[in-house]
Amino acid sequence: MNHKPDTVVTVLTASAGTEPPGMEALKSRAEVRFASDEPSLRAALPGTDVLLVTDFRTDALAAAWEAADSLQWVHAASAGVDRLMFPALVNGPVTVSNARGIFDHAIAEYVLCTVLMFAKDFPRSIRLQLEQRWQHRTTERVDGKRVLVVGAGSIGRQIARLLAAVGMEVHGIARRAREQDPDFVAVHGNDELHGELGRADYVVIAAPLTPQTRGLFDRAAFTVMRSSARLINIGRGPIVDTDALVQALRAGEIAGAGLDVFEQEPLPAAHPLWGMDNVIMTAHMAGDVVGWEQALIDQFVDNLDGWLAGKAIANQVDKKLGYAG
Repeated sequence: MNHKPDTVVTVLTASAGTEPPGMEALKSRAEVRFASDEPSLRAALPGTDVLLVTDFRTDALAAAWEAADSLQWVHAASAGVDRLMFPALVNGPVTVSNARGIFDHAIAEYVLCTVLMFAKDFPRSIRLQLEQRWQHRTTERVDGKRVLVVGAGSIGRQIARLLAAVGMEVHGIARRAREQDPDFVAVHGNDELHGELGRADYVVIAAPLTPQTRGLFDRAAFTVMRSSARLINIGRGPIVDTDALVQALRAGEIAGAGLDVFEQEPLPAAHPLWGMDNVIMTAHMAGDVVGWEQALIDQFVDNLDGWLAGKAIANQVDKKLGYAG
């Protein structure tokens, strides 16, 4: 353990008065301050060396940025860093890292579960059970079905491994095409997206939110998808144009959607997605398994130990791209 009491770490949380688990380990390594909004962050930032952001929805850092006079490193306790990619941080010298690796397998399990729920028609079975109705039906196999994972990073790779294990043919979309990949049948370039959408039985969005992916799934994307295809989004809500998705579901342009993330969170009570039988929804929780908060802090503390010992920061984000390479 590296004791360096002159190091100051500020923790930006979603609500005042609550500390994430694992803070004792952090407090043994540095002076720890807490903030939960712009005013408290503005007060805490002067003299802060490292900022740990546990609220991935926050806009407080951008608003309070001018108060950061000593900041060297911002760590996001999340996979996505889109809310941190404001110009002053992107164009400045401060290093950004994320929680790459913590959520990968849990999210892959969620995707596999969603695929199987669609194939085995579980949503309808649950509705029939609640109605006490016995209705025999045939269901689908997943073996041999083609999956397109949009975003072939660490989460996409775990998704590919699990889906391939049940016999699915998994293709990926990434910035650059790669013919040889140990986990995908093939990885296609971004320019091939629409052509590949028309070949997929399941489309899984695992991409980060960047200027290039915002609104990527629009009317044009849904138009080229198979009418039997299902969309699963565990990336970020704004990657999908929600109005276009609703229109595609109503028109039968796609067969269903499994959604863990939304353009607006929480989803408004009156939103039409709530009443659609071909939609499976959860409340942005695909990776939040038992112990996830502790795991995030443990990962950060390990990274901090390395940094205090003079090692490179792990999981560094390419600020121009908006995600960890």
